[in-house]
Amino acid sequence: MAKKKGCLGCSLPVAVIILVIVLGIVILGLLAGPLGKAFGVTGLPNWLGISQPHPSLPAETVFHIFSFPVSNTIVATWITMVVLIVLVTLAFSRSRLIPTRLQSVFESLLGFVYNLAVSIAGEKDGRRFFPLIATIFLFVGFNAWLALVPGFGSILIHTHEGEAELIRGANTDLNTPLALAIVTFCVTEFIGLKRLRLGYLKKFFVFGGMWNAVKKLFKGKFGQAAMEFISGFISFFTGIIELIGEFIRIVSLTFRLFGNMTAGEILLISITYLLPFLVPIVFYGLEVLVGFIQALVFAGLTIVYISLAVAQHSSEEHGH
Repeated sequence: MAKKKGCLGCSLPVAVIILVIVLGIVILGLLAGPLGKAFGVTGLPNWLGISQPHPSLPAETVFHIFSFPVSNTIVATWITMVVLIVLVTLAFSRSRLIPTRLQSVFESLLGFVYNLAVSIAGEKDGRRFFPLIATIFLFVGFNAWLALVPGFGSILIHTHEGEAELIRGANTDLNTPLALAIVTFCVTEFIGLKRLRLGYLKKFFVFGGMWNAVKKLFKGKFGQAAMEFISGFISFFTGIIELIGEFIRIVSLTFRLFGNMTAGEILLISITYLLPFLVPIVFYGLEVLVGFIQALVFAGLTIVYISLAVAQHSSEEHGH
């Protein structure tokens, strides 16, 4: 078989034409952006102009349901829920032995999350907590991916407070990552209490060492009591640090997701403004990967925290 000559499987003239078109689009983007305006480029059509972005951290209210304000990120959350329900229904309502492309995509994603849960929590607990982990993964991931769809952040409406975006990525609203982090925290503590009952609290409130010191003090063993008290106080202090760490998880989960998603959105807005048209496509691809990683990290940390909450239970069973 004769090899194709040229560049990337195309003949040389076709490759040159493609390169010229790409360079033309990049140059046109530079002229239409702020760099072109800075050098006094005028006469371009209005539709080529890119308005200067004004990123806003707080979510904006777009309408009210009775007295309840509905922000643009809530609208985005509803869209994510609807899209997920529709796609999952289409993928699995008529499951086939030879899967469709949509079914294959979801089976690959869910299979990956399932293997992650099982590898961390074991077969039994991995299967038990898989629905929660998969829901978090899909919700965080699709929130990130749908925010890249044209219309998110570009459709403007007029409200009582002024002009606002109709739809904005839910992950860029601090309330959404915070709500997910609180769910993770509550589920972790609930499972820990359910498995270990009040024994789960022993790792936070460790009084055994100091109580033993008091008993030895009454027996007249002052030297041993002093050493026991110091050891007991260290254990008690460690338990309090552990308790504080449980609540700090809420902060770390929240700001990790919020910070990465917000930074990504601001990066895309800035690049689209500075170098419109072709160049931002590269960064869109990068944000798809970032969305996957953030969904994986959030879901992975959730199953890790749950596993740590029940690890003491498992060790006690093996000890008995």
